[in-house]
Amino acid sequence: MSQASEVSVPTIAVTGSTGRLGGRVVRRLAERGLPQKLLARNPARAPRLPGSVAVRGDYADQDAVREALAGTRTVFMVSASESADRLAQHKTFVDAVAEAGVRHLVYVSFYGAAPDATFTLARDHFHTEQHIRASGLAYTFLRDNFYAEFVPDLVGEDGVIRGPAGHGRAAFVGQDDIADAAAAVLSRPDDHAGLAFDLTGPESLTLDEAAVILSERLGRTVTYQQETVEEAYASRAPYGAPSWQLDAWVSTYTAIASGELDGVSDAVPRLTGHPATPLAEVVRSTGG
Repeated sequence: MSQASEVSVPTIAVTGSTGRLGGRVVRRLAERGLPQKLLARNPARAPRLPGSVAVRGDYADQDAVREALAGTRTVFMVSASESADRLAQHKTFVDAVAEAGVRHLVYVSFYGAAPDATFTLARDHFHTEQHIRASGLAYTFLRDNFYAEFVPDLVGEDGVIRGPAGHGRAAFVGQDDIADAAAAVLSRPDDHAGLAFDLTGPESLTLDEAAVILSERLGRTVTYQQETVEEAYASRAPYGAPSWQLDAWVSTYTAIASGELDGVSDAVPRLTGHPATPLAEVVRSTGG
């Protein structure tokens, strides 16, 4: 009896289980028979899965996270919701992870994370990575390109994608592929310690090419219309978003224009054993 209870004690904790990416990851771990703690601000919303236990943990609540992670070996960290203080939340969470005695942190970062990245939110990811490195934790970074599921959301009601992306390319990656890669890393974390993986789709596309794919899959005409940076800010200003969010929205496109999202990696097939999923297939499976 005691041996069985020892086996069922979760040594993996996962954040973001109520979200699209984290939810995919926890289901894959459950399918592998791996017990897990699901950290959530509201544990009642966490999925109910075999071998899982939901515990309360908010990124900004250092004491609660430290208590929740006691006895945990490996943590999967999805980035916090976009906000002005997201980096501060990340640092608080990482500090709590280290204080709890966790050995290995697997962090969902961003492709091309750098202090001067064109995509403004990629800078937060860079500084989070640096904080993790300084914490003394073993780490693995999964640097995702833009989500393929996000591409249909770029289309306006009139069927037009507008933005200053020029003829730049992005290697959009599907969330199922990211989740498969994450499950592989979490199943054998020691094999991937100290490594960073660029997770991309199998092709790097311009927004003109993406629009053709969306047209075919969605059954309606989708086109891409180039904006200047000034036009992009002006067209988004009526939403009344704070300046940091406007910068993030516009720099989604300027990062593509700069070439910082271009380049196809073999990390998805290496980690998962299957090819990365093309944008067309992701759109077909999600229904756009």
